[in-house]
Amino acid sequence: METNIFFILTTLLFLQRFGLSNNMLMPSLNVTCSERERQSLLAIKHSLTDTFNLLSTWSGVECCDWHGVGCDHRNGHVVKLDLRSQVSLETYPDGKLLKGELSPSLRNLKYLHYLDLSMNNFSGNIPEFLGSFQRLKYLNLSHSFPAGVVPHHLGNLSRLQYLDLSYPFVKDPNRFFGFEGLPVLDDMGWVSSLWSLRYLDLSGISIGKHIDWFHPISMLPSLLTLNLVSSGIKNIPSVKFINFTSLNSLDLSFNYINSTIPVWLSNLTGLMHLYLNHNHFHGEIPYLLCNLSSLVHLDISQNMVSGPIPQSIGRLLRLEDLDLQGNQLSGNIPMSVGQLSKLKNLDLSSNSFETLMPDLLCNLSSLVHLVLAENRFSGQIPACFGQLLMLEDLYLEGNELSGNIPMSLGQLSKLKNLDLSYNSLVGVLSETYFSKLQNLNYLALSRNSLVLNFSSLWIPPFQLQTFDASFCNNGPHFPNWLQTQTHLQRLYLSNSSIIDTIPEWFENIMSHILVLDLSNNQISGKLPRFHFNKSDNRWGDGILNLKSNKFEGLLATFPSNVRILDLSDNLLSGHLPQTDGTMNLILEVVKLSNNRFTGSIPVHLCKVPSIYVLDLSQNKFSGRLPGCLGNLIGLGAMDVSNNTLTGVVPSSLGSLTQLVSLHFHNNKFEGNLPLSLQNLTRLITLDTGNNFLTGSIPSWIGESLLNLRILNLQSNKFTGKIPLQLCQLSALQYLNLAQNHIIGTVPHCFSNFSGMITYQEISVNPIYYYEENILAVVKGIQWDYTKTLQFLTVLDLSSNNITGEIPDVLMNLVGLYSLNLARNHLKGQIPTMIGHLRQIESLDLSMNMLSGQIPQSLTSLNSLSYLNLSFNNLSGAIPVGNQLQTLVDPYIYEGNSGLCGPPVSSSCKGNNSSYNDVGEDKGQDGDEGLWFYFGMGPGFVVGFVGLFGSLHFIRRWRVAYFQMLENVYGWLAVSILIPFFIGCFQGR
Repeated sequence: METNIFFILTTLLFLQRFGLSNNMLMPSLNVTCSERERQSLLAIKHSLTDTFNLLSTWSGVECCDWHGVGCDHRNGHVVKLDLRSQVSLETYPDGKLLKGELSPSLRNLKYLHYLDLSMNNFSGNIPEFLGSFQRLKYLNLSHSFPAGVVPHHLGNLSRLQYLDLSYPFVKDPNRFFGFEGLPVLDDMGWVSSLWSLRYLDLSGISIGKHIDWFHPISMLPSLLTLNLVSSGIKNIPSVKFINFTSLNSLDLSFNYINSTIPVWLSNLTGLMHLYLNHNHFHGEIPYLLCNLSSLVHLDISQNMVSGPIPQSIGRLLRLEDLDLQGNQLSGNIPMSVGQLSKLKNLDLSSNSFETLMPDLLCNLSSLVHLVLAENRFSGQIPACFGQLLMLEDLYLEGNELSGNIPMSLGQLSKLKNLDLSYNSLVGVLSETYFSKLQNLNYLALSRNSLVLNFSSLWIPPFQLQTFDASFCNNGPHFPNWLQTQTHLQRLYLSNSSIIDTIPEWFENIMSHILVLDLSNNQISGKLPRFHFNKSDNRWGDGILNLKSNKFEGLLATFPSNVRILDLSDNLLSGHLPQTDGTMNLILEVVKLSNNRFTGSIPVHLCKVPSIYVLDLSQNKFSGRLPGCLGNLIGLGAMDVSNNTLTGVVPSSLGSLTQLVSLHFHNNKFEGNLPLSLQNLTRLITLDTGNNFLTGSIPSWIGESLLNLRILNLQSNKFTGKIPLQLCQLSALQYLNLAQNHIIGTVPHCFSNFSGMITYQEISVNPIYYYEENILAVVKGIQWDYTKTLQFLTVLDLSSNNITGEIPDVLMNLVGLYSLNLARNHLKGQIPTMIGHLRQIESLDLSMNMLSGQIPQSLTSLNSLSYLNLSFNNLSGAIPVGNQLQTLVDPYIYEGNSGLCGPPVSSSCKGNNSSYNDVGEDKGQDGDEGLWFYFGMGPGFVVGFVGLFGSLHFIRRWRVAYFQMLENVYGWLAVSILIPFFIGCFQGR
C-alpha cells in the first residue's frame, strides 16, 4: 500500500513539474475521439486477457471517457494511456493484472505523451515499436515484460523525461514470484540519446558485466533520479568528469560493486538520496563525501567499508537517515555526529566499534531509531539516553555493555522497541523501569545476568507483542504479569530458572501466539493444549519449543498451526496421537527425542509431506519402521536411534533424496541394507550401528554416497572384506566398522580420506533446527559428540578378524583424533612413522599380534592422552620422553613379555634390547637415537618438577614418599650393606 501511495505521489509531482497538464491526465469531456484511435484501443482490449474487467468501460463511441484514457481537449487525440494494474507488492500475483500479447495497434496512438503499462504480465519481449512515439514524455513498463532484450529503439524517444523498466520485486527475493526470466540490457549506448531524461529506473534489469553502463548515463545533463538496484553491476569507474551533476537521487544498492567509494560522488552537490548498500565497497569512507551538504538519506550498509567515520560527517546538517551497519568500521564515533540535529535514523550496527557508548548521541534530540547492535561497545549505557524523548526504537544488543540498565530509559514514553540482549548487564529490574513505557511492544533482555522482579499484582502500561528474557532469572514461578499481555505473539523464556507448573491463565494469552520457547527450565506437570494463531507462515514463526523440562503424561494431540515442534528431553509417555487427517500440514520439524513414548511410529506422520526433520530417538518405540515414511520426500534428517524397532530397513527410504542425516543406531534392524539407499546422494551422515544387519558392507556406499563424512556400521553382523570403493569417500572424517566379522587386510587406499588429514570448514550437518550427534568410543569410553562433531576424526576397525600389517600410509592421516585397530589379527611392526599423527589423542592397538620394538617417534605425540598396546608380542625398551612420560599405567603394555623399562616391572638391565639398541637400530629408524636424546632432557625436567612439585604441595604424598625412602634404606641396610660388611670382617 505504501509503495502505491509513493508511486502515485511521485508520478503527480513529476507530471506537475514536467508540464503534463491536468487535461491530459483526466478523461476529456465534450471531446470526440478519433475513430482510428478508438479502433486501436479496442484491438488492444481484445488481444488481452482481462480477468478482473479492468477495461470494462471500454465500450461505446466516446473513447476519451474510457478508464485509463486521456485525450487532448483541443483535437481529441489520445495523449495518455494508463493501463497500470492496481496491485500491491503483498498481493501480487493475485492482483488485477492484464495478460497476453500487446497488440501492435498501440503504435497507431502516435500522439501519446504518457504511456503506463506497468504491473501487468504481458507475453513476449518489450515491443520495438515503442520507440516510434516521438512525442512520448512518460514511459513506465515496470514489471510487465518478463524477459528478452531491452530494444535499442527506445533511444529514439528524444523527448522522454521519465523511463521506468524496473522489476521492483527483485530487491527482496522473498517477494519475487518466479517469472521465467528477466529483461537484459546488451548495450546501453542508446541511453545517451535521451537528452531530456530526468528519471531512469532500471532496477532488476540485468546489465552484462562487460557493458559500459556508466558513460552513457553520465552524459544525461538533466537526470535527477537514477535507480540501478539489483542490476548485476560489478564495476564502477573512477573518473573525475561527469555530466549528470544535477542528480538528486542515486540508488546502486544490491549489486556486486567491488571498489572503493568513487570520489566523483562529491561532485553531485545537489544529491539528497544516496544508496550504496549491499555491495562490496571497501576502503574508508572518503571525507569528500561529507561535502554533499544536501544529503538527507545516506545508506552504505552491508559492505566492507573500514576505518573510522570521518570527522567531517558533521557537515551533513540536513541528514535524516544514516545507515552504516554491516561494515568493518572501527574507532570512535566522531564528536561531530552530535551536530546532526535533524537525524532521525542512525544505524551503526554490526561493525567493530570498541569504545564506550558515546554521550554525544544524546544531543540528537530528533532521533527516532537508534541501532548500535553487534559491536564491541563497552561500559554502561549512558543515562542521558533518557533525554531522547522522540526515540521509538533502541537496539543495543550484541555488545559488551555492563552495569545496570539506567532508570532514565523509563522516560522514553514513545519507545516501541527496546533490545538490550546479548550483553553483560546486571541488576534487578522492577516495574518502576517501565511505568511510562505505554507504547512498548517489543522487549528483548535475553543473554544478560538480569533478575526480573515484578510484583504479582503489577499491571504493565504496555501490551507487548514480543518478550524475550531468555537466560535471565524470571523464576522460580511464572511471571504473573504476563497474563495481562493479551496481544503477545512471541514469548521466549528459555533458561529462565522457572521451577513451576504452567498456570491456568496461560491458555488465555495463547490466542495470538506465534512463537513459544520455554525450553531448558524445570517446568513440570502435564502439557496444556496449545493452539497457535494462524499466521502468514513467515520464517521464524510457528515455533513451540518446550525441550529439556519435566513435562509428563500423554501428548494428547499435535498442536495445530505449528511449523517447529520440539518436546525433546522430557518425561512424556504413551503412544503418539493419531491425527486422522487433522494434523497441521505445515509441520516441518518434529523433535520428540529422549522421552518415554511407546508403541509403533504412527503412519499418520507420513501424511505430512512438509516434515523436514523427524527425530524420535531415545524412546521406547517398537515394531517396524513404516515404509510410508518414504513419502516424506522433503525430509532432511531422520533419527530413530535408541529404540527397539525391528524388521528390515524399508527400501522405500530410497525415495528420500533430500536426506542429509540418517540414524538407525541401537535398534534391532536385520537383513541387508537396501540397495535403494544408494539414491541418497546428499547423505553426510549414515549411522546404522548396533543392529543385526548382515551381508557384506555394500560397495555402493563408496560409489554413490560421495558426500559422506560420517559412516558408522559398528556392532552388526557384516562379513567379508572391506570394499575398496569406500576409499572414494574422500570427505570421510569418521569411519567406524568395529565389532563385525570383517576379514582381509586394511586397505592401503584409506590414505585417500582427506577428511582425516585436514580440518574441513564445512558444517557437518547443514540442517536448520537439527543438531547432528554421534556416539563414539574414544579413549576406551563411549562419548556423545554434538557441538564438537566437526572436529571428530576417527578410524575404528576394532573387534574384527582383520589380518596383515598396519599400512604405513595410515600414518598420512595426520588429522586423526582417534585410531582404534584393537582386537584383530594384525601382525608385523608398529609403523615407525606413527609420530606423524600429531593430532591424535587416543591410540589403541591392543590384542593383536604386533611384534618388534615400540617406535621412539611415539614420544612426539604431544596430544596423546590414551594409549593401549597390551597383549601383543612387542619387545625391547619402552621409549621415554615428552607426553609418553605421563602415561604411567602398566596396563598399557600388559601382555608383552618382551617389553622392559618403566612403567612395567621388567628391567632392561642385561636385556639384549637396551635403550642404546633402540637408538642405534637404523633398520627401524635412522633418526630414533636422536629422538631419545632430544626427549631425555625435557622428560627429566617434567619428571623432576612433577615429582618434587607434588611432594612440596601435597603433605600426604610427602610423608608417604619419605617413609618409602626409609623402608628402602632399611631394606638395603639389612639385605645388602650389613651382610657385606660382615663378610668383609670375616674375610679378614
